[in-house]
Amino acid sequence: MANSFFALLFRQKYIKRWSLMRNSEEETLSRHSMECAVLTHALAVVGNRIYGRSYDAAALALRALYHDAAEVFTGDLPTPTKYFSPQMRRSYADIEKSAVCSLLSQLPEELRGDFEPLLADADGDGAKIIKAADKLCALIKCADELKSGNAEFRRAYDTTEASLLAMDMDEVRYFMRELMPSFSLSLDDMNE
Repeated sequence: MANSFFALLFRQKYIKRWSLMRNSEEETLSRHSMECAVLTHALAVVGNRIYGRSYDAAALALRALYHDAAEVFTGDLPTPTKYFSPQMRRSYADIEKSAVCSLLSQLPEELRGDFEPLLADADGDGAKIIKAADKLCALIKCADELKSGNAEFRRAYDTTEASLLAMDMDEVRYFMRELMPSFSLSLDDMNE
């Protein structure tokens, strides 16, 4: 046994996202995972402080950090491909489960129990928070590309924004109203 779990995770830096679109700035899976963890934590804190929820923000952020770990084997399958048909989605879900099992098998037996829950699909409100953070990452990526003059991301921005609003989550509406506008500012404008 090679015990390659962490070496494999650290290869996320080689996996590019948004492969079907022209990018002004490439985004790696490791960058996305970190940003998704940060936004998951932020949404959970907003839920707790503003809306009286009782999320375990740290635990959700940790789960978000690992939410795409299986992609070290599968790569980042673009959303239009992943959701092309119900059969394609089911097949990809099976592939993801197999990739998670393969990844977990790269850990010493005595450590697997601590990491298996982090790689398993989240459920309930926690899953919604992580999914919303994942979509917010996509919206921010689209906004960055549009700010750079890359009009190829216009439709992706509109679709992602509509998808986020359709989630009907107070935490998402708060983030989009209070925190998202600053992503369109220049560094000088952010510091005023």
